[in-house]
Amino acid sequence: MKIKAVRNQRAMFSKILISIVLCTSITLLVSTSIYYTYYVKIQKEQTFLSDLSHLTQTSKEVVNLTEAAQSLSFQIYRNSTISKLMFYENPDIYEVTAAMSELGNYLSSMPYIESIYVYNPKSEHIYIASSKGQNGVFAEQELKDTGVLDILGHYQDYKPFTPIPRIYSNGAEEDDQVRAYTFLCYDAIGWDRSINSAVIVNISAAWINKEITTNLFPESATFILDDRGKILSSQSLEEQTLSPVESDWFNVKIRERETGSFTASYQGLPSLVSYTSPDDLGWQYVRVTPYHLITEQTERILQATLLIAGVILLAGLLTSWLISKRLYLPIDRIVREMNVLEVDKRNSMFTIKQNSLRDLVLGQKPLHPVDQVEGLQRLGIHFTLNEDYRLIVLRIDRYAELSEDRSSYLLAYKFAIMNIASEIFGQTYRVETVDMNDDSLLVLLNIMDPAEDRDTELLETLLRQVREACADYLKISLSAAYSPVDRNPAQLPRLYKQVREASKHRFFYGRGCIINAKAIQELQGNVHHYPTDTEKKLTDALLSGKTEEARRYFSEIVRGTTLNPYHVAQLSVSRLSVTLKSVIDQIQKSNQFRFEEEWEPPALDSFEIIDDLEHIYFTLFDELKNKLAEKKNTKQHELIAEIDRIIDQSFHDPNFSLNLIADKLGLSPVYVSRLYKQATLTGITEVILTKRLNEVCRLLEQTDHSITLIAEQTGFTSSSYLHRMFKRSFGSTPADYRRSKRPAASNG
Repeated sequence: MKIKAVRNQRAMFSKILISIVLCTSITLLVSTSIYYTYYVKIQKEQTFLSDLSHLTQTSKEVVNLTEAAQSLSFQIYRNSTISKLMFYENPDIYEVTAAMSELGNYLSSMPYIESIYVYNPKSEHIYIASSKGQNGVFAEQELKDTGVLDILGHYQDYKPFTPIPRIYSNGAEEDDQVRAYTFLCYDAIGWDRSINSAVIVNISAAWINKEITTNLFPESATFILDDRGKILSSQSLEEQTLSPVESDWFNVKIRERETGSFTASYQGLPSLVSYTSPDDLGWQYVRVTPYHLITEQTERILQATLLIAGVILLAGLLTSWLISKRLYLPIDRIVREMNVLEVDKRNSMFTIKQNSLRDLVLGQKPLHPVDQVEGLQRLGIHFTLNEDYRLIVLRIDRYAELSEDRSSYLLAYKFAIMNIASEIFGQTYRVETVDMNDDSLLVLLNIMDPAEDRDTELLETLLRQVREACADYLKISLSAAYSPVDRNPAQLPRLYKQVREASKHRFFYGRGCIINAKAIQELQGNVHHYPTDTEKKLTDALLSGKTEEARRYFSEIVRGTTLNPYHVAQLSVSRLSVTLKSVIDQIQKSNQFRFEEEWEPPALDSFEIIDDLEHIYFTLFDELKNKLAEKKNTKQHELIAEIDRIIDQSFHDPNFSLNLIADKLGLSPVYVSRLYKQATLTGITEVILTKRLNEVCRLLEQTDHSITLIAEQTGFTSSSYLHRMFKRSFGSTPADYRRSKRPAASNG
């Protein structure tokens, strides 16, 4: 007995030992797996944040240098010495020497600039200021950088002041390949939109991309996805050749997306891909880091932990002589599976119930009354066609906006509306609700007290309660249409069509309306005569530019169909749209202009209410009016441009004023002021002050000049006047503004 007891104890102890060993090993493995996943996630996030920081910094560098290139180009255009190269066909040698000296000064003061080109198509030469290679005056056929001629020949393909990454030859004996971002500033005013002059600034790519290489993993590959859809290497600026899979995730997962990261295969290696959202230039920066570099340290820890767990498990098994063969099925797993089955069953029953009611209403599933009652009851449907019933169509107002903004919650909103309707109507009727898979929900009511329901006042009161509850709790507006009472099962599809057709009259009555289908049915007897004379007045008003009259006639035609069936409005609007299409084509042809997109008449069913339809057409009428006004105001626009040019040239002069502008134009100051105000909605004195203050801001940021000197250079009569105007416009003093901008400049 004692021996048997000892053996039993030994067996029990062995089981306990094995359980402890297994629990220890499993705990170690599970905790290691959790920590491994957690640490890998942290390392991915750190890598992503590091990549994002450097890529964002590079993006800012490109944007900042874009602004610098823009500012430099404007300075060159305003430089009277250099402008002779751009606008004189044959400047003399002294003018060329002085201008080239000025370009050299710009080049030496900005180390990140590779070269500056000045181009005048009237001249046979291109003027180049460069630290290496070609430097001086060259004929087009002598130019080593032939790519710039292609850019000038196709300047319309590039956005103004958007950097153009490229590789070009500068003609140097050594290292003549230059990688740079080219910024094009040109003057292309004229009927043929040809270049009158241009300034090309080439900024060193190495200067801009210096931040990219200072990341955690120098082996990473960095790319630029520019606004033209090209994928470029950040170092060489060469367009990359990618596999179809790599091109696919560049176009699908990165292009036009917000900042983020994901894992993908790059050149056969799993990699972390980090990318920025499009910046002000429409560029995105992408970094690809091999995944094994990120997880290298964590992998070593994982291997060591697995080795320890294996040793512990092996030692425990060697000291144990009994292995449990019993398997344990966790109870919570059984509970979860049963819950899943229950949810699936409930969802399936709801779907079957909805489909059955929908088929019944649409006439796709005709049933014998007795079979119909029994079949519906088996599905838990208590609605019956053997008693008095009526139908209600609830239409969700602004359904297109709801589908776009909250598409993932659309079914939940419909379910909530059906619950609200069932709760409110259920106090008086037997209720069933059906989602009609569009902007409408159908409510089927069995009338328990026919004598009480003959009066529609109660029904409309309940409908208003449903509408108010949906507005309060769901922030959704509903329109409703209800049918007359019937008890004939065969009439159900016809009754649904009748109330559905009545619900379309929301177009006339507006959102949130309650419509009696019987009253709409009575409109079938009304006869409508299309107002041909009003249509003629409408076309005459459009041809003569009388927009307000055109609006009035349009509304008179459309709203004149209110007391007729809905199809009358459809036919009237369709005929009117064809007429307006013809008138618009005639106006465009006679006035020699075209809309950016060809106008096509919209379908009436795409509008919920008549105000939406009128808004579309009234906007079209306004666009026609504006196009006609643009044709008439071309000369005024040229005069406004001349005024702006005079302001740009002379705002530095303290004596510069409206009278001086009027004298130069040979016009009266009152006329010049009124014309400019009407065209720009801004007074000339306000524009002059804004120009001066912008120049003050630039000098405060880029120079160490005193406030007094800056006031003299920007046309202010005194530093105190500058101080007062600056504080009124920006809310701070010039000195405070300079201090706030200097730290930002040093960090950039």
